Amino acid sequence: MSISNFTLTMIKPDAVSKGLTGSILKDITDAGFSIIALKLTSLTLTDAQRFYSIHQGKPFYEDLIQFMTSGPIVAAVLKKENAVESFRKLIGSTNPDQAEEGTLRKKYAESTQRNAVHGSDSDENATIEAHFHFADREIFFCL
Repeated sequence: MSISNFTLTMIKPDAVSKGLTGSILKDITDAGFSIIALKLTSLTLTDAQRFYSIHQGKPFYEDLIQFMTSGPIVAAVLKKENAVESFRKLIGSTNPDQAEEGTLRKKYAESTQRNAVHGSDSDENATIEAHFHFADREIFFCL
């Protein structure tokens, strides 16, 4: 499979705690994505620090780590042509007030930090992030 055909998303603790997982997953599949790996899980402090290490030292880092370890998340690998670009368009701006109508963050996010979903920002990061959450045997590229 081409590297540009998949991406990773995490439905964040705010959206999971509000019971929005099903609605978000439906919006994702309605947009033409196939779910090729899926799990309800949580991030330990060490997991979150490792996953978001690129942001270490930034003013929002500690709050991000605290938020992402505050409850369960849903991690998923999504398949679609030009998946990263397509999914970034579907999720919308990090700030839900600036997100376009119909995007996931416009529909489900509370704020810039509590923005309901994560989406990989590059094909390379999609690979790294997918393998952060899933073993090869858990990702069904054939679907």
